[in-house]
Amino acid sequence: MGIRVGGHIGKVNGKELSYSEFVKTYMEKNQPVVVTGLMDDWKACKDWVCDDGKPNLQYFSTHFGKSRVQVAECGTREFTDQKRVEMSVMEFVDHWLENSLQEQSHASKSQFNGHPVLYLKDWHFVKVAECGTREFTDQKRVEMSVMEFVDHWLENSLQEQSHASKSQFNGHPVLYLKDWHFVKEYPEYLAYTTPLFFCDDWLNLYLDNYRMHKDPDTHQANNEITCSDYRFVYMGAKGSWTPLHADVFRSYSWSANVCGRKQWLFLSPSHCNLVFDRNMKSTVYNIFDDVSEKEFPGFKEAIWLECTQEQNEIIFVPSGWYHQVHNLEDTISINHNWFNAYNLPWVWNLLLSDYNEAKNYIEDIRDICDDFEGLCQRNLAANTGVVSTLEDFVIWYSYIYQQRGSCSMNFYDFFIFLTRFFLANLVQLCNLCRESKNSAQSSSPVARHLALNLGSVRNVAFKIKSVGGLAGNNGFFLDISEILDDPSFHNLCMGLEKVYGMIRTLQSCSFDIKKDLGDDFMELNSIRTYGSQVFTAQDLVRFIDDAVAELGVPNVKEIVLPSERDAA
Repeated sequence: MGIRVGGHIGKVNGKELSYSEFVKTYMEKNQPVVVTGLMDDWKACKDWVCDDGKPNLQYFSTHFGKSRVQVAECGTREFTDQKRVEMSVMEFVDHWLENSLQEQSHASKSQFNGHPVLYLKDWHFVKVAECGTREFTDQKRVEMSVMEFVDHWLENSLQEQSHASKSQFNGHPVLYLKDWHFVKEYPEYLAYTTPLFFCDDWLNLYLDNYRMHKDPDTHQANNEITCSDYRFVYMGAKGSWTPLHADVFRSYSWSANVCGRKQWLFLSPSHCNLVFDRNMKSTVYNIFDDVSEKEFPGFKEAIWLECTQEQNEIIFVPSGWYHQVHNLEDTISINHNWFNAYNLPWVWNLLLSDYNEAKNYIEDIRDICDDFEGLCQRNLAANTGVVSTLEDFVIWYSYIYQQRGSCSMNFYDFFIFLTRFFLANLVQLCNLCRESKNSAQSSSPVARHLALNLGSVRNVAFKIKSVGGLAGNNGFFLDISEILDDPSFHNLCMGLEKVYGMIRTLQSCSFDIKKDLGDDFMELNSIRTYGSQVFTAQDLVRFIDDAVAELGVPNVKEIVLPSERDAA
């Protein structure tokens, strides 16, 4: 069954686009776009690329070769993902080079001479995806060092001279290095600068200062790097790919091609139901497979948007857009997942949907469970947009949660996240009011931005307060004065002010922690009222309403973002 392509993703010159234009045209409307002209001065574009435009694999092997990474075997499906293995970057490069040599005389799909096509993904700078092997809803992942990955790549590249590639070269699986947390692992190596359009990133700013999980039972010590941020490096040979999916948390993402070319296929959120099965539980794995019309009756009606992403181009992927990606050439990319006020409703709606599914799966044991709600929240923390069936739930919880650890959020994690960002935005707003005593401040671009942020947090908190998981007394408490005294919160405030200073092209960031959290802020009636109370979602809504009224900000209750309607 072929797919129907109904259009293509547009491209814009980032040097000719203002931040406000990007927000109004793409972020606010939740529309994808390719942005050019923003990678010219990146160190990665010099160090990681050879003169002929190919990946400089030896550079990775030499400088980062001992890093352990997750690699996907692109030709092997394991559960709903590609099979994952672990290896060093050096091993990955060896695999790549071996397959490249064999490709000179062989044609294949997922393997070169029995070696799987590997794709280094999600390098918090690693695990590698076996592009021919499905595991769960993605490709199988294995762990190796960057050196091992580069060796694999170079081996496959040599073999590619005689083989056509897709998932294997002469029996070697096509490996895709994914989810490498490069920034966290090599903070002193400034590979790139996040483009201005993507700087309002609450997710990674938060994880730079806090752990995802407050509950020590949910946090796992072996997960320090894995859950440290959502900034990744991906490396894959020609033929490596990522199955159909929507991004974690239903976040935004951006992906910058340091070298190589990618083919993207997008399906808008309004049509994503077409790729689900009859029970609306699982989605199509590979849109180029012979998809069963009986199992996926709506698939043939799906109309896709296509894009070929070239070297030095950045693609913006909005919330809730399902997409499948294929590397048309040997490719290295830098990817971020992120969210802010504009797509918070998407994050909440996914959490609520996953919570309801997690609760339904274990409803039968409610009467014999001492802490049923706590179990639901722990299960939710193990899954944000991954589990789709009961079988998925059982396998995911036992394998992914226990072995890989949890990188998702539950209601409590998300509520703490919202509260901290409300307070950080309130600090900025109070600072703005102090520095500008006249009425013009309330209509300035910065003030409108902060009011929008507070309105988005309030609207999500209003939805949370009616959900059973946070209703009543479930042992969920927040001490506001404790948050305000925490040095991590001070760093969060400084990071947020730095971002908004860049966005609004202010001459300087004037954050002074003693001044901004001084008498003017602490004497707010709302701070004194809620500063030491037991906290609920209803408290947060009232806190926001009282604070903005006290500062003379327009009624944030009336702020409704387009994303709130789209995410519903």
